Amino acid sequence: MAVVYLSTVSRSPVGKGAVVGGNVLALGTVSLITDVSSEMITAILPVYLVVGLHLSPLAFGVLDGVHTGATAVLRLAGGFVADRVRARKLVAGFGYGLSAVMKLGLLVAGRSVGALGVVIAADRLGKGLRTAPRDALISLSVPPSQLGRAFGVHRMMDSAGAFLGPLVALGVLFAAGGTSYDAVFVTSFCVAVFGVVVLVLFVREHQAVVPARSVKLAEAARLLREPRVRRLLVAAGLLGLATIGDGFVYLLLQRGSDLSVRWFPLLAVGTSLAYLLLAAPLGRLADRVGRLRVVVGGYLALAVIYLLLAGSGGGWVRLGVVLAGYGLFYAATDGVLMALAGAIMPERVRTTGLALVQTGQALAYLVSSVLFGAAWQLWGPDVAIRAAAVLALVAVAGTVALTRMGAQSGKADQ
Repeated sequence: MAVVYLSTVSRSPVGKGAVVGGNVLALGTVSLITDVSSEMITAILPVYLVVGLHLSPLAFGVLDGVHTGATAVLRLAGGFVADRVRARKLVAGFGYGLSAVMKLGLLVAGRSVGALGVVIAADRLGKGLRTAPRDALISLSVPPSQLGRAFGVHRMMDSAGAFLGPLVALGVLFAAGGTSYDAVFVTSFCVAVFGVVVLVLFVREHQAVVPARSVKLAEAARLLREPRVRRLLVAAGLLGLATIGDGFVYLLLQRGSDLSVRWFPLLAVGTSLAYLLLAAPLGRLADRVGRLRVVVGGYLALAVIYLLLAGSGGGWVRLGVVLAGYGLFYAATDGVLMALAGAIMPERVRTTGLALVQTGQALAYLVSSVLFGAAWQLWGPDVAIRAAAVLALVAVAGTVALTRMGAQSGKADQ
């Protein structure tokens, strides 16, 4: 039934048989399946590295930064190649395939921290290749007025996979006796391969109405001369610096609530559930009231979450508020920022433009993770997380200031 449904919606235009178009739903299905696979690993990795392998906060910060920062250069390269050869689906498919193979690489790495770092980097390189082409396909599959809704629906489906992934990992661990991480890695690989199959069968490449010449490097570089693009890149970098890794958030929450390590994967489930419920409504809200306003609201919520993570106590109420607020942060920022960027990028170089924004955030995130890990190790977790809250507020203020500087350049910045 699912295959029949996908084969139907993948051909449905916007407004006929689908809320946001069949291609968006097909891409959302790929992301849902892939996130089940990736979140199976992500849910167990922090506690495995810190508790199992006894990594210091700084060492974990480096690996966590690699987990996202390794995508930076390849996001940009993948975006430009996809624009130049007009084959966004092909480039995205290669990225999905590389990440799938790396799930088996975790088996080979074993308990070697160096080998784990290499495998994690390669897995994130696959993510870097696929993200911008996928988001460009979404932005080209709907009218500009529906970008917030389209990205909201996609991120809702994506977060459904993130919700299910830790539950699947927990189920596999229980079935395998509670300590067999290898079983999680193999299951994750099988799920990831299924996602690649769905991409190949049901996602359609965007065909321009008028065939265009290949995009040249100089044309992509001219994006940086656009004031609106430069402001967005600086703002994205500032906001990226204010974002610490999920692993740190969950480790701080587990530390402050005395939650058993055995149930650590369920923390990601709580965040993903909130994200799942809020992604589509906040995407629609962003289309109505302004995408930038929703993004800024999300980062203000993040600053509050950081303050709640300082210290301990609060019990289940604190745990629930943090997870719900963290899911709200993702729902208000992840897809909405891409909708904001997609509205100002020319179609010919849209994949490259989105990759520029994602690259800036990934590099900033790499710096943020290392700095936060060092601050934790030097001054303790409470001081480090309070400093992160202050940095989040500074980033929001900087983003608002940049927006006001360009307020006369057009409504697309809003």
